[in-house]
Amino acid sequence: MKYPLMKNNITNKDTNSLISFLKKKPILTQNKMVKKFENQWSKWLGVKYSVFVNSGSSANLLSLQLLKIRHPKGGEVIVPSLTWSSDIATVLHCGFKPVFVDIDLNTLGMNTDGIIKKINKNTKAVFLSYIQGFNCLNTKLLNTLRKKKIPLIEDVCESHGATLKNKKLGSFGWTSNFSFYYAHHMSTIEGGMICTNDRLAYNNLLMLRSHGMVREMEDKSLQKKILQQNPSLDVKFIFQYAGYNVRNTEIGAVLGISQLKRLNSIVKLRTRNLKLFLDNLEDSFFYKDFLLTGSSNYAFNVILKNKNKKKFDKILKNLDKHGIEYRVGSAGGGNQLRQPYVKRLIKFKNFNNFKNVEHIHFYAFYIGNYPELAKKDILFITKVLNEGAK
Repeated sequence: MKYPLMKNNITNKDTNSLISFLKKKPILTQNKMVKKFENQWSKWLGVKYSVFVNSGSSANLLSLQLLKIRHPKGGEVIVPSLTWSSDIATVLHCGFKPVFVDIDLNTLGMNTDGIIKKINKNTKAVFLSYIQGFNCLNTKLLNTLRKKKIPLIEDVCESHGATLKNKKLGSFGWTSNFSFYYAHHMSTIEGGMICTNDRLAYNNLLMLRSHGMVREMEDKSLQKKILQQNPSLDVKFIFQYAGYNVRNTEIGAVLGISQLKRLNSIVKLRTRNLKLFLDNLEDSFFYKDFLLTGSSNYAFNVILKNKNKKKFDKILKNLDKHGIEYRVGSAGGGNQLRQPYVKRLIKFKNFNNFKNVEHIHFYAFYIGNYPELAKKDILFITKVLNEGAK
């Protein structure tokens, strides 16, 4: 592909920092560099606590396991119909019922009124995904959740640095989840972060990350209390929860520390690229009315204004011809309600209630946006799209 979804975002500076670290013959499993990266990330994001894990999907899983500790009997979690599969899968794995909401086209995120309408006595959380850098959070939703005492879980995996009223997304919810996968704003090869301002939640996350072991906690008073409750067990081997091993390594942390230094500049470049892309996309063929305030673009979303399968296929064929990589359906391949893992568990037929995500599913795709894209590259891509739509 001449224009892939992402070019290698591990730079020479990153590898040099890693080489310098390795020359010291350090411990490579989770250690001091992981803690340093967590602290630096917390400061950047504006939260008290961060826990480095092996993927954004694992961060999602720990968020839902944390919710399971609060609500062992389960309940409902409101989820987007357009998101990555792990958001829905973790809800299912942890014994909650996903309640789906349609999206708004201008943010690709859940419609606020749709969320509020679905809230009831069984609602245990709202799991909000910020799709590809757009912000769908607002004060109306925050005030409603605060009033009803419903926790917000934020999926910020594709939207590092996006903001609401100059405050970073990921600092509003009970927990927030980030991904440092290869194609995202910054990368630790594989990796993720789960963040919170809740000290008890933080200590539970430390245990859940490492097999559920009490010795992983930082709260010594709570640790002592659990030890006193289990006098017959060795202090080094008390498993408080049925946890996991989703730890990351010192290598990932060193890369994360290096990449974090330029994350703000990467966000600015991606945002600049998006504006140039939209300015040169033909209005008569493509939807362009995105909410750009506070956005931190992940990819160029291309949405056909009108349902036209013939024209859509022509556009894709033209992209293939010119070596421009794309993904149909936007985030997660479109409407998650159409995926086999959901259909096996939830009997659902009326897709008319999800008209916006259905349009994205059949008449939208995204193209890679990354800092290396030059102005001439973006102008060429928009030219190919405009020609394909004629």
